[in-house]
Amino acid sequence: MNIGFFDSGIGGLSVLREALAAMPNEDYIYYGDSENAPYGTKTREAVRELTFNAVRFLAGHDIKALVVACNTATSAAVRDLRAKYDFPIVGMEPAIKPAVEKNSGSGKRVLTLATALTLKEKKFQSLVSKFDTKHIVDMLPAPKLVEFAEKFNFKGPEVESYLKEIMPDNIDQYGTLVLGCTHFPLFRKVLDEILPDGIDVIDGNRGTVHYLYDMLKAKNLLSPNTGKGHISFFKSGVQVRDRALIEKYEKIIYS
Repeated sequence: MNIGFFDSGIGGLSVLREALAAMPNEDYIYYGDSENAPYGTKTREAVRELTFNAVRFLAGHDIKALVVACNTATSAAVRDLRAKYDFPIVGMEPAIKPAVEKNSGSGKRVLTLATALTLKEKKFQSLVSKFDTKHIVDMLPAPKLVEFAEKFNFKGPEVESYLKEIMPDNIDQYGTLVLGCTHFPLFRKVLDEILPDGIDVIDGNRGTVHYLYDMLKAKNLLSPNTGKGHISFFKSGVQVRDRALIEKYEKIIYS
């Protein structure tokens, strides 16, 4: 059986990369809804409908668990998905807790980079309220990063210019930048280049995969060591057979 991965586009490949490192013998089916990306600028209702359409598709492809590898879709739909489907469903959660724990006594603040919808959703606001008791977390929407990523444009003058344009002038006050969208780790190298020394850049991908592993183990759903780690790619419901596009996906996963 497969582990299903769903994202609004290619961002979830950054989570799948962690999953393959932790569970190389599992088989995966990846559904990227790139034809409808970005999700972060849509209404909650639109994101919920698109997410349910994708998960309905994946549910028909013999999955034993699902990772909603999209912060925006998680915020808009994961609770309702769990109420509908019997297989385990893991969502994304921005790494607010470790960021706050690291910076609360240092005098530094935390900056969360995410889509506009994620930042205003109740799920994210509740997460911040729970852990940010000293009110050190700031939020910054970065919608264009998703558009850049869907064009496989992860570096260069246009990306650098956009990031420098949206970053706060007082960026030195931050100790940690939290990447609250799975597309954003794909820009890790350029972020490391433009941010001042001393600012940690973190995301929730590894924590999500650790949770997935523990859940599968507890339910006795882990594959034996004879598995091959096969991945099937689907783009908005159509299987990807274009070798050039698959190679772009694989470059992200195996880099």
